[in-house]
Amino acid sequence: MNEHAAHTYKQQQVNTATPAKMVFMLFEKTLSRLQEAQHAIERNDIQGRCNANCSAQELIAHLSNTLDMEQGGEIAANLERLYTHCMLRLMDVDRKNDPNAAAEVIKLLTPLRDSWAELSEKSEGELRQAVLTAQQARPALTNETATASEETEPKAPAKTGLSISA
Repeated sequence: MNEHAAHTYKQQQVNTATPAKMVFMLFEKTLSRLQEAQHAIERNDIQGRCNANCSAQELIAHLSNTLDMEQGGEIAANLERLYTHCMLRLMDVDRKNDPNAAAEVIKLLTPLRDSWAELSEKSEGELRQAVLTAQQARPALTNETATASEETEPKAPAKTGLSISA
């Protein structure tokens, strides 16, 4: 798969993802970056470690910044503390070239990633089921209901034959 096609596919995944799927994807990317940092430490690749660790820190900061402290209550407060702890530990990855700090954060974030994966699967399934239920429950339009709706709904403008596309 060429690079452009891969980018387009990833962009499509993001554009069509549910909120739960988006959070899962953020955790997945964070864990991937932390594993990259660990591998870079093993290879003594300072720049690779720094790039991967900085990316992981940015992703965790994004997760933290999107917490809704009012609606999230105690759960949001606990997550904020966890994210702060993770950020502090990730400083040790760069300061001390410490793969154990990355491993600790991976261990802390993996259960959250797994929970969001499960939630995203459920929410997507429930969404599909709700759409199917709504489609099945919608009565077929009869001539009588079609005439009634035509009388109450404004008519769409007539097509002119011109086409405007982005």
